[in-house]
Amino acid sequence: MSQNEKTIVVVGPVYPYKGGISHYTGLLVRALGKRFKVHAISYSMQYPKLLFKKEQRDYDNDSFKVDAEFILNTASPFSIIKTAKRIDSLKPDLVILQWWHPYFAPCYSILSAGLKARLMFICHNVFPHERFVMDRFLTALTLKRGDCFILHSKKEVSELKSIIKHPRYGVNMHPTYEAFDFSGDGAERTEGRTLLFFGFVRPYKGLKYLLEAMADTDEDIRLMIVGDFGSDKETYERQIEELGIADRLEIHDEYVPDKQVELYFKACDAVVLPYIDATQSGIAQIAYGFKKPVIATDVGGLPEVVTDGETGVICKSADSKALAKAIKRFYELKPEVDFASNIEKDSRRFSWEQLVDTIVEVAFNQGGSVSQVK
Repeated sequence: MSQNEKTIVVVGPVYPYKGGISHYTGLLVRALGKRFKVHAISYSMQYPKLLFKKEQRDYDNDSFKVDAEFILNTASPFSIIKTAKRIDSLKPDLVILQWWHPYFAPCYSILSAGLKARLMFICHNVFPHERFVMDRFLTALTLKRGDCFILHSKKEVSELKSIIKHPRYGVNMHPTYEAFDFSGDGAERTEGRTLLFFGFVRPYKGLKYLLEAMADTDEDIRLMIVGDFGSDKETYERQIEELGIADRLEIHDEYVPDKQVELYFKACDAVVLPYIDATQSGIAQIAYGFKKPVIATDVGGLPEVVTDGETGVICKSADSKALAKAIKRFYELKPEVDFASNIEKDSRRFSWEQLVDTIVEVAFNQGGSVSQVK
């Protein structure tokens, strides 16, 4: 059977759901659709409001829209069973589930039990960044039902093998999000020396170390902090006041609509990922989509994504002094290194076409027990 005769069902959030996983799933459906018959199955309810009180959808940004059936209520066994029957009726050759948090364990365990097709999990994280009691049990319970896996960093391989003895898997770097460049004019809007911290503010992302580092950098360097702070904003506000750096910061405490993302990325010299825990980062791939270098810590898969001195700078994590030195080094390299050109040269391993190739190799190539793509 040729590829264009095969059918793949992709399960996960898509527009109008917010967030990086939704963007990823939509772009994956588009990329697979160039070579396969693809059906997207999304949620009629993703999270109960008791667990996620903020608005989960954004209808104003349809740039990532794909055709999908919104039929899966993650908290309803009846809906899950009905969804499994619908997927089986499509007679797919492969079902791909997006995995990033054990909340989905009950839903995906019931769903996978009713599926007849080969099952692949794309693991954005094997284990969640913010660990909790039972997360390992729930993850193992669910992922053991998979026939094969796609991982986005080598760190994830050891974590997957800690719960599954001989998994069939492929390692593929998180693809680049070029779709955020809506204007396509490539215009730079940098004023002075500006850095960007972008995305939901969570403890594991290490913003507190970046704020401390800013106090040790040149006073003409500015930092934009763009993302939803949640309930921790007062803690960061106190830290900013104590450090005396408020006049060098530009803070946007909000979820940024898709069509406004480019305004911030085009206005910076580099994107900073001061994470203290990471597997991979969709933020890094948004940065690369705008040919912006990344200053990142040496955790998880970040050193696999950022080539030190070529596409960005790598430094020690949870160390504000090391981060301040990395920022200084970046600006010393900036006149000498063509970061944008290096990012372009490295783009193949971050392409959606490469990801589809890896999915094909892992799911349909029966040779060998493990497929690893660098």
